[in-house]
Amino acid sequence: MKKIINDAKNYVEDFANGIVNAHSDKIKFLNDDFRIIVRNNNPKKDKVGIVTAGGSGHLPLFLGYVGEGMIDGCAIGNVFASPSSSKMEEMIKACDFGKGVLCLYGNYGGDNMNFEMATEMVEFDDIETMQLRGKDDIASARFEKKDTRRGVAGIVYAYKIAGAAADLGYDLKEVYSITKKAMDNIRTIGFALTPCIVPEVGEPTFNINQDEIEVGMGIHGEAGIEVKEMMTAKEIAEFALSKIEEEISLNSKDKVSVMINGLGSTPLEEQYILYNEVYKIISSKGVSIVMPHIGEFATSMEMAGVSITIFKLDELTEKLLKSVAKTPFYTNFNK
Repeated sequence: MKKIINDAKNYVEDFANGIVNAHSDKIKFLNDDFRIIVRNNNPKKDKVGIVTAGGSGHLPLFLGYVGEGMIDGCAIGNVFASPSSSKMEEMIKACDFGKGVLCLYGNYGGDNMNFEMATEMVEFDDIETMQLRGKDDIASARFEKKDTRRGVAGIVYAYKIAGAAADLGYDLKEVYSITKKAMDNIRTIGFALTPCIVPEVGEPTFNINQDEIEVGMGIHGEAGIEVKEMMTAKEIAEFALSKIEEEISLNSKDKVSVMINGLGSTPLEEQYILYNEVYKIISSKGVSIVMPHIGEFATSMEMAGVSITIFKLDELTEKLLKSVAKTPFYTNFNK
């Protein structure tokens, strides 16, 4: 295993310190605890707090989106492991600005259990909370069982919508409703070319042959829906959009945002080649693309591969998507 680290046991603490030291104008540790990151100089105005949590190993997810216009706080666990409920509880308390807190996170067992406990604990402090779980990964379950699906890169769009809605002064139920409607129009499917290595394990999480691609692989190395011979960018785009359009219809004059997400070690050039194929298919339908996102938004350590996310917009979500955001890994100056 070759990694630019000091001690695998200190992996999370070391990278968290690096990020906070690099972006101290935007974020800080809560009470010097590297497990909890919150906005720096948060105005703490009368607004809904937006929080998230999750395991490490997915940068820029999750803590990379703490900042103006997105989320107010994030608790982080070890690589691919949920943070504790007590860390979540502290974070929720710190992000209560008088209008309640929306807990927005991926649909994973540990996160679900710990957020449930954390929200129960903050009830004793009269903090109102609501929970939304990202479930955009269409490969992780059939549509009939969509409530069991995993949350992957599409949750970044949800952070953007929730954060913008909170900044506009909507109350907790309204922010929940707006974000839920947005999430109902977000779908993702991923493709893995290589495994990743968890530092403390020191060996690949799975095996895949050089001439193969795994369709639907999860961001923790969860098995996909099938292993195929290596596909071209055109074939990947056609396959992904055919699956997504089984659930979200795209018609002339619709507007969507497209996210091409690198999983850790896919060159940016290849991501743009794939985007170009997605662009041609979508444009041929008379559908407009708004604010395409190409880059690394939700990774799996050094896994090679990509995910494709389609976010079907309406007038409100387009406005919220275009609003200002300033975080360590996501900046938008549009107004």
